[in-house]
Amino acid sequence: MSNDYRYEVILYWSRRDDAYIAIVPELAGCAVDGPTRQEALSAVEVVIAEWIETAKELGRPIPEPRGRLMYA
Repeated sequence: MSNDYRYEVILYWSRRDDAYIAIVPELAGCAVDGPTRQEALSAVEVVIAEWIETAKELGRPIPEPRGRLMYA
């Protein structure tokens, strides 16, 4: 499983969830949380790979990365 994906990741602190949230806007529903920034970013790499693997298995299109920020 490669984790050299170039998708934009939006990372922010959620007071309501008491966690960092990492969202991948280009991949519908692709989001994770973690107690630290590093854990959220590590977890989002795994979820991106799983999202892509599932899309391939289901024959769904995989969006090309737009080449924007790696995280914001």
